[in-house]
Order: sequence, then structure tokens, then C-alpha cells
Amino acid sequence: MFRRFLKDVRGNYAILTGIAIVPMLGAVAVGVDYAEMSRQRQDTLNALDASCIATARRILEGATDNDAKLYARKFFDTNLGATTPDKVALDVQLPTNNVGGGRIQLDATLTYTPHFLPPFRRLISSGPVTDDLTIDASSACQLKNTVEVALVLDNSGSMSDKGKGSGKKRIDLLKSAAAQLVDQLAATGQIMKQVEKPVQFSVVPFAASVNIGAANATESWMDTTGISPIHHENFDWTTMPANMQIKQLATGGPYYKKGTGWGAAENQVVTRFTLFDDMKRSACDKRGNNCTLQPYASWGGCVESRPYPYNTDDTAPSASNPSTLYVPMFGPDEADNSSAENSWWTDTTSSSNAMTKQRYAYKYYASNPRISAAGTGDGPNASCTTTAITPLTDVTTSAGVETVKAAINAMQPNGATNVPEGLAWGWRTLSSQAPFTGGRSETERGNDKVVIVLTDGANTYYTPSSLGYSDSAGNKSTYSAYGYARLNDGSTAGRIFSSTALGSGDDSNVYANDNYTAAMNEQFLATCKNANGGETGSAGAGLIIMTVALDLDSTKSADQKQLSMLQTCASRSRYARDPNDLTKGRKLFWNATGANLSQVFKEIADELSNLRIVS
Repeated sequence: MFRRFLKDVRGNYAILTGIAIVPMLGAVAVGVDYAEMSRQRQDTLNALDASCIATARRILEGATDNDAKLYARKFFDTNLGATTPDKVALDVQLPTNNVGGGRIQLDATLTYTPHFLPPFRRLISSGPVTDDLTIDASSACQLKNTVEVALVLDNSGSMSDKGKGSGKKRIDLLKSAAAQLVDQLAATGQIMKQVEKPVQFSVVPFAASVNIGAANATESWMDTTGISPIHHENFDWTTMPANMQIKQLATGGPYYKKGTGWGAAENQVVTRFTLFDDMKRSACDKRGNNCTLQPYASWGGCVESRPYPYNTDDTAPSASNPSTLYVPMFGPDEADNSSAENSWWTDTTSSSNAMTKQRYAYKYYASNPRISAAGTGDGPNASCTTTAITPLTDVTTSAGVETVKAAINAMQPNGATNVPEGLAWGWRTLSSQAPFTGGRSETERGNDKVVIVLTDGANTYYTPSSLGYSDSAGNKSTYSAYGYARLNDGSTAGRIFSSTALGSGDDSNVYANDNYTAAMNEQFLATCKNANGGETGSAGAGLIIMTVALDLDSTKSADQKQLSMLQTCASRSRYARDPNDLTKGRKLFWNATGANLSQVFKEIADELSNLRIVS
């Protein structure tokens, strides 16, 4: 009997079931709650990721920090799905700066109330039980840097010299290095698939002046009505005959054609543009017969420097402030003299005074000499020798790369050196406002505006005698982007000296090449300060300025000054400096030679690539 009792197992199932029911119920409770908890956690993570990306876009559009945080919360709540927003606490941490990208961190704490787990926990616990569970989740995204780069490249005559340590011309070395830079940044930019135009380049060749493109002659930011205070400074309109007057009807207003001699052209506005159109040459066949009037020259695309302070900044051009408009270069015909630097038209006045002859305006309408058309950089286009600016172009497309590299390859060395104008126009190509509007908004976060300035020599402006010419008119310089060094009133220093230590008074001692260089250096440094705000970054437009000296000799006084100027102008690296002291760290300045120019441009590409964090 005892043995039968031991073998009787009919009640074991109930006993075992009773023993097993507790962990079985616990497993079910944990399983159900875990599944629901996992779903809510995943919903929270998905909402965090979506909100992070959406908030980044809002920041790039210029939203304030407060607006961005409110937007992040709203977008997060909308994407939580079945999870109740009031059960989730959200903390939003935004970037602390508006340049150089930045990290957005979103942290969420989800309060989850289990369905089955609390009763089970009470069943097995004799102490107090907390129903709610907390789950932490995070998402971070990097503002993807976009970059806009202006290549401000020296095209002066000395760029045809051989580079030190190389058997090649400096201009050819520069073309190769610049093209390499474009290729390297274009390749990294192609990673940023979700960002429009992540890497853009403009090309600004400069010599004695900058060519902004003849196709821009009719743009509203050009002085198309001749109201800038510098527009008529080289023309004496009182020399016109009685039946062909050119008059200013209101102080500061345009000049108009007045009189019967103008025919259908009467009442037309007179500007340098119309003067280019009105100048005609008599073109005849080989026998001197069948002569017809043909154009002598068309505007080459170069502009004069704006009056100070607008030559050193990016103030938007406006007809309400005529000094901000851009004036086409027009090199006056100087006195008929074989030793004059720019004598290209026949004078029609009997005066023997060289300045009178130079300013005699009627000659451009009265004489039709049998001459050939003006060549590039000749006649009224004197000192206009470079190819035109190439505006910002997206180089993440093959077409964009080809456009920028073609512009680099088209550069040819010729003329003097005006680095201040090159820098100013490099800045303007990056601007979001006229004259070139291709740049992103200056308030957009995660975008870097970079100007790379390369030059192989000191700033130059020349007295006629230093080039072997006479100066019977007393201009004190050859004509270029600042006009003449002395105004045609014969007693006032020109714009090249505006707001410099050399002043604006007429002093015979000031008219010398070294002083012209010193004045241009001051103009350059003023532009640098306006563009990048100096060492502290507390003012200025916040541009990153990189400067490259090519083959400059530190043992020469002029080169020493240029090296110092370029180093002073350069911004500091964001990666090789103390964030607590912006006056320390490596300057973005390179003293290159022809032999290592390619390596220097690789270092520049590395710096710019570091600025663009992609994650």
C-alpha cells in the first residue's frame, strides 16, 4: 500500500501548477509590459531623431534659440505616436555659436506605467512598490557645415615669373594648386546628400583692378545714371559746344544731353557707359575709302574703388546713397604726348595745358580718328586686364567643377597689384546681398564664408615717372581703380589716401610709390577688420580669411611689410587655438614658395574639411 501511495501522481500536476503559476504570471507580466515599454521607448527615439533633424533645419533657416526649442517640443510631441506627450520630459540643448556647425542634443525621460507588473510585484513583495518606471533616451545631430569659398588670386604681371624651387611659372603653379583644392572639397561635399549646395566656390582674379563682368552694366547696383560723386571727376562738360551741352539739372543729379546738336539723343542721361557707346572711330578700307563709323571700345567690366569707407566693406549699393554704387572704369585720354602713359584719342582743343586737354570732354564726340579698335586693357579700359569674376558656383556637380576650374585656367598675368580691391570683391561674392547675391544668409548657422587671398608681391600704384612716362597733367599716378592719385583740380589728393595715415592733403612729398603701397596696405587692413572682426571676432562680418604669400623675400623691406600685412589679416584656426583666448593659436597664413604651393593648398583644404563635420 505504501508503495502504491508513493507511485500515485494524480495530484502532482495541481501542486506543480500552483508552484509554477507565480513565475509564469510574472513572465507574462514582464513580457507584456516589456513589449509595451519597448514600443514607447522606440516611439520616443523615433520622435527624438525626427525632431533633431527638423530643429536643425529650423536653426539653419535662422530661428532664434527660443523658437527652435519650442519647435523641437512641438515636432517631438507630434511624432510620438500612441505615447502620451505629458508622460515625456524633453530637454533641448542647442549649439552655442552660429558658425562652424554645432551639435544639437535632445534628451527625453519617459515615464512608463506598467499594466501587469505592479500587481505581480505586490504579490511577491512585502514592502512598498513604485508603479512607474523611467526610461531615458537621447538623440544628437550635427549641423552639417556648408562652406562658401572665394578664391582671390593675384593675376599681376609678376605671376609670370618662375616660382622659387620650381621650373614653372607662378601662375601655372597657382592654377594647379587651386584646381586641386576645388577637387578635394568637391569630393567631400558630395557626402552631404541632404544639403543644397554644400560647397561653393567663387573666383576673383585681381591685378590693378577687379573685373566684375561687362554683362552687369545694366544692374541696379551699377551707377547707370552717373550720380556717384566720382563718376564725372575726369570730365569737364563745360567744354561742350553751345548746341551740344551736357548739363546737370539738379545738384547731385544726373547729367543730360541738351541742345539741337544732339538730335534724337537730346535729353538722354550722360554716363561713362553712354560715353563708351558714343565714341566712334572712322574705319576705312585699305585705300582710305568707304569709311564708316565703328565702335572704338566697349566697357571691359572693371570698376573703380568706391569712396571710403565703402571701398572697405560690403554696404549694399543704393541710389539713395550714390557713393555706394559701382562706377565703371574709364581711363581718360591724356594729353597728346608720345611720353604720356595713356594717350589714345585725338585732342580737339587749342589749349596747351595738359590737364585742360585731358579733361576736354568734347573730344570724345568731335573726333573720329582713323584708328583701330582699342585692345583689351587699352584706351578707356586701361588697367582692366583680368578675366571677370566667377560668382559662387556649386562644385558638388560636375558642371560646377568644370565652371570653376575653367575660370581658374583662364587667368593670365598682367598689370599691377591691388590686393585691397581683390579682398573686398571676394567678400562681396560671398554676400547674400547685391552685387552678388549667391551667398547664404549671414545669419544662417552651420555655414562658413571663407576668403583665400594669394599674392606674390606688394600692393602697387605707380607714378608715371617710375614707369618711364611724363606727367605733364600732374595726375601724380597712372590711372587705375582709385582713379588718379591727385584729383584733376590739381590740389587735392585722391581716394587712394582716404582715411589713411598719409591723409588727403595735397603734399608733393606724399606722391611716391612707397606711399601708395603704404596707403593701400592700410585700406587692406581696414577691409580685413570689417570682414573678420579682428582677433576677438567681436565685430565684423565673421568671415574666415586665409592668406598666402607666394615667393616673398623677408629680407626685402617691401616684402616684409606685405608679409606682416597678410599675417595680420589672417583669421585664426578654429582647431589650433585656445577657445578661451582667441588671440592665441595658429594663424591661417602661409608663406609659400613655388616648390611647396601645392602642399599649402592641401593644408588649406584640410582646414576647410575640418570645418565641415558630417555625421
